[in-house]
Amino acid sequence: MRFLCLPPFCTTCLDSKKEVLILDNYLDNCHKKVDANDEWKVYYSNLALRQIKELPSKIKLTTFVLVRELKMYGPYRFNWKNYGRPRGKTDCFHCHINKGKPRYVVCWELLDKKVRVLEVYYVGTHEKAPY
Repeated sequence: MRFLCLPPFCTTCLDSKKEVLILDNYLDNCHKKVDANDEWKVYYSNLALRQIKELPSKIKLTTFVLVRELKMYGPYRFNWKNYGRPRGKTDCFHCHINKGKPRYVVCWELLDKKVRVLEVYYVGTHEKAPY
């Protein structure tokens, strides 16, 4: 089962509604406005949702920022550290969301380019990443 991208007011990803609202306002001011028709739909796998709940709060915030960028600009995020495709996979991508140890990564898949649909299927440590 897939879940649609968590809305800005949702707190399953972050510790408090206040954190979400502050971050959402900040991102609105920093990023160019994107027409609603140009946005990508970002879904989470069940595994990714469970993993997000267990992340440290700073990593949750960074994940939220990345997913927001994926929603606004699509799957090609060259501005993130170690962004790339896992070997042998053409429509899957990953990037590191922190420095140091443990290293956390987010993995997502391009499900449909015409309809603009992505799925985040892994959020967790680099050692356990499925690539």
